[in-house]
Amino acid sequence: MTPTFQILQPKMLVGKRLTMSFINNRTPELWKSFMPLRNTVLNVVDSDRYSLQIYPSNFFELFNPATEFEKWAAVEVTSLDSVPDDMKTLIVPGGLYAVFHYKGNPSNGDKIFKEIFTELLPLSGYRLDNRPHFEVLGEKYQNGSDESEEEIWIPIKK
Repeated sequence: MTPTFQILQPKMLVGKRLTMSFINNRTPELWKSFMPLRNTVLNVVDSDRYSLQIYPSNFFELFNPATEFEKWAAVEVTSLDSVPDDMKTLIVPGGLYAVFHYKGNPSNGDKIFKEIFTELLPLSGYRLDNRPHFEVLGEKYQNGSDESEEEIWIPIKK
């Protein structure tokens, strides 16, 4: 996987969030609570879904799989004027990202992220920035399928 480097413009997201760790992974619970309600969100940009992580500073330098972070299941919107009562809003700040196109079973995520953080990113000449990380789950995303495709966005700086 060779990354492309893209400048992200700020994005407005609406969705649900949970606090979790890699040891206490609550991702299925998060998506099960979000998916039945996603059609109640107004002003949606497109059909893409966002799986977004907000890690504490130094999360990766002092990596501990029990350290908690915030995870979101969300969609991008054009306005934050009408947000369902049981949803939250997040403005993702713009900035430089390394974008990886991944094709394969999403259950292999641990291997893919290990490759990104231990091999591909160190060789890129960039380092992690303290902004949200996210995956764009578009039309070709298929949970549990080897044919699934998604984009992995990693915040970077020189």
